Amino acid sequence: MEKRTQAFDLDALRSFVIGIESGSFALAASRLCRSTSAVSAQLKKLEMQCGVALVVKNGRHLALTRHGEIMLGYARRMLALNDEAQRALQGELLQGEVRIGMQEDFGESLMPGVLGQFKRHHPGLRISARVDRNHALLTELAEKTLDMALMWQPDTHLQDGRLLGRCQLEWIYHQELNIADLLAQGEPLPLVMFESPCLMRARATACLDRAGIPWRVMFVSRSLSGIWAAVQAGLGITVRTRIGMPDNLRIAGGQLPSPGNLGIVLGQTPADGEGSAARILLARLMEEALSEIR
Repeated sequence: MEKRTQAFDLDALRSFVIGIESGSFALAASRLCRSTSAVSAQLKKLEMQCGVALVVKNGRHLALTRHGEIMLGYARRMLALNDEAQRALQGELLQGEVRIGMQEDFGESLMPGVLGQFKRHHPGLRISARVDRNHALLTELAEKTLDMALMWQPDTHLQDGRLLGRCQLEWIYHQELNIADLLAQGEPLPLVMFESPCLMRARATACLDRAGIPWRVMFVSRSLSGIWAAVQAGLGITVRTRIGMPDNLRIAGGQLPSPGNLGIVLGQTPADGEGSAARILLARLMEEALSEIR
């Protein structure tokens, strides 16, 4: 007689994964739109199905047990396969075209995986994509030459934009640049920046001015790859997020005033019924991928 195996509950698996990613039941409950007690109950249910403890409390946060570390990898794979099957079934009749743009920081880290996966499941859809800076993406949204764009939250109001999260801005430099000596000697801080207008350039110079720290723009680039190359060469310091930061660069930490954080928004233009369904699926994929790289 074949031994019957117990199927894991997908809702319990999702509560487990999001609970670990969030670091607490309260944050997981907020993301899942459920109560904290409901998420806790789901986790206990999964532990009963596994027959072992998966997490332990570590102060206010959750920590994985040895069995929890093993289960987390399997849980993510099972949820990914389940979600992939749902997307494939829901989108199998989607047709038409989606024109999408992404800010440079997200291009390399998100564009290939998200669009490749989307196209495999929805072969009837035509996808045109481009990577550009915020100002260009905002212009194309306004002119309706893009359907949707993933970008940094602009200072101006977006008519149809959804905030997906926030990223901490950091002072990033190469160890060859001795920031402590420059500050001690009162020398202007050399900056590596995009051409204006640039949200991060404005944040960097404003917080230095408030702190009374002299600065000068040493290197101006039109591309993010140029920014990283100049910083790696020790030409100056820049303000970016950690997304896509080269491994040989460092965070300045408390040596300089914090430039704060920046929102990530998904801007869209109005869509018809068929186009709206495609955008909803694509937006969900981007939000999931974004939560991983953040």
